Amino acid sequence: MLAGERRKKIIDLIHQDKRVLVSDLSRMFEVTEETIRRDLEKLEKDGILSRTYGGAMLNRHTNEDLPFVTRNALNTDIKRNIALKALDLINDGDTLMVDPSSTSFEFLKLVGNKNNLTIITNSINILHEFANSTMNIISTGGSLRYRSLSLVGPVAHDTIQRYNVDTAVISCKGVDAENGVTDSNEPECELKKYMLRQANKVILLADHTKFDKTAFTKLVELNRIDYLITDRKPSEAWLKRLNEANIEVMY
Repeated sequence: MLAGERRKKIIDLIHQDKRVLVSDLSRMFEVTEETIRRDLEKLEKDGILSRTYGGAMLNRHTNEDLPFVTRNALNTDIKRNIALKALDLINDGDTLMVDPSSTSFEFLKLVGNKNNLTIITNSINILHEFANSTMNIISTGGSLRYRSLSLVGPVAHDTIQRYNVDTAVISCKGVDAENGVTDSNEPECELKKYMLRQANKVILLADHTKFDKTAFTKLVELNRIDYLITDRKPSEAWLKRLNEANIEVMY
């Protein structure tokens, strides 16, 4: 197994169990404990975990902002299932604003079968991966956030305000009944607010781990969301709250 593949599996394990032990990982991947320690050191530098005596624990902060390559490797099956549910909401010829989240990226992989779509995005990864697609892709331009492979700032804001679109497709870091929809970093959150203002309807892609979480900065109140697509049936309390906000829930 290559080092990069092993580290991806370690990321999945630590998000699942919140902590890992060097000895367990060494046995699991059949490598030396020193190799595992180097893996954990690399992941600590990426801000994913904090090393502890004999292992490591997951970093969890309201402003947690994992690199895109890390986020894109996590829970891909869940993201793909959420993306599949969103396809019925998109029609041939639609205009979309799409954020740089890894879930939105999975969504675009599937929605490409629709005809004559126009995509406005601040995602560098989308611009690169779909350069040869049949979709009409418009870049916002702006200042590069290398960590998230996104473009932000005044230039991106100005571009967004030139267009009125059918749908904004976004993800988030937290969905809370009182605090609404929140995200981990302010520059991207500000750009998403511009996207929401220019869209006729808003689709929020959020897996079950985002519920009852509040991240660093406020994105929008719940009642601005038209469709919330997730991977599990929310609790009855949540279904009631979403119904009160006139949000159609798909799971």
